[in-house]
Amino acid sequence: MKTENLFHVAPGGEGFSNDEIAGFLADALAGWERAKGPVSNALVIPPDFTRFHSNAGFITQVFYRLLSERGANVDILPALGTHVPVSETQWRTMFGDIPYSKMICHNWRTDVVRLGEVPAAEVERITEGLWKDPVDIEVNRLLMDPKYDIVISPGQVVPHEVIGMANHAKNIFVGIGGADMINKSHMIGAVCGMEKAMGRDHTPVRELFDYAFEHCLAERPILWVLTVNTAPGGRIRSHGIFIGEGRDCLTEAVKLAQEKNIDYVEHGIRKCVVYLDPSEFTSTWLGNKAIYRTRMAMADGGELIVLAPGVHQFGEDAKVDALIRKYGYRGRMHTLEVFNSPEADDLRANMGAAAHLIHGSSDGRFSIRYCVKNITREEIESVGFLSGDYDEMAAKYDPKKLEYGYNKVDGEEVYFIPNPALGLWIDRERFNA
Repeated sequence: MKTENLFHVAPGGEGFSNDEIAGFLADALAGWERAKGPVSNALVIPPDFTRFHSNAGFITQVFYRLLSERGANVDILPALGTHVPVSETQWRTMFGDIPYSKMICHNWRTDVVRLGEVPAAEVERITEGLWKDPVDIEVNRLLMDPKYDIVISPGQVVPHEVIGMANHAKNIFVGIGGADMINKSHMIGAVCGMEKAMGRDHTPVRELFDYAFEHCLAERPILWVLTVNTAPGGRIRSHGIFIGEGRDCLTEAVKLAQEKNIDYVEHGIRKCVVYLDPSEFTSTWLGNKAIYRTRMAMADGGELIVLAPGVHQFGEDAKVDALIRKYGYRGRMHTLEVFNSPEADDLRANMGAAAHLIHGSSDGRFSIRYCVKNITREEIESVGFLSGDYDEMAAKYDPKKLEYGYNKVDGEEVYFIPNPALGLWIDRERFNA
């Protein structure tokens, strides 16, 4: 028996208060127990610290308290994907007083069980013939443990470079998924084209995940808790909370995210400055959101300046870091040519890294200047970016003084984005064309 879907959309620009959100969550849990009985064991799968602004940390705290008060055991399995585990400091910042010992670390290479596959014919259909291999459906084995009466998956629906709009089944099949699904889904997204996916609901990768969910997980007791947020000045505003089973909550959340998280500019941006908060962005694997989220707004021949004081590595994973250093961000066609060459066995074995290299390039349309403190100029330039001195560039384009959107700096028009993870920017002229 399914619980009733609960969709809450805030009427004003300030969004819901934490007390209001806590009330929605309490109502949802009570409705679940009315429909399915009391909860003895719960598994919560929130995003990791790189999705801090999802407000999933607060949501996880509320559920932890509500369930613990009922005498239930609560395990927390962050949806790490290929990211590094959440540190104790990050945990306290995001998850408050939940004991750090409650965290279970997902290993995408070893902790999974195979549930089936998306057959080759289905993959060929959804990619219109661009990819023809089957895809294994793998998830962390804890998800299938029958002891759990409820699995809670909180997260933010926001534009995403691979799937179009993040969250829902992506939180499972990538966040706690296995190597085959992670690698092939990212390559499918890259081969089919980022511009055709970003900000949209129905995309090839979303169809891949929808198929996997319907055929392998539809009977699991999963409660989705999806947010639509903005974070002006770093303060989280939750404009919508969509709670329920099945896909309806995602469908409705996408509509609101398209309204709140896509910004149209009237013409291509000639110079864009993006700031990466050092507490959130420590690698180009994460920091390249500055590229993904702006490339549809950048003018041909423009310049993207990435102020990245916390970036100190390329990949989150040592193997991926080595691949980025070896192959670099050199464009879609070059990467696909290398990917198909006999010498690139290591890249073919890590398709997610290959897709990341495609996404992290402008394909020569505009220049990308990374300004960091803890990677050498030579290293930055060796992977295909231009390099800039962070202190010099931050003094000229001071992220503490620039306003979001258009600014004038020494008579030049500069578009400033304080956090690229929370939106998608599109040149209306190019999009309409």
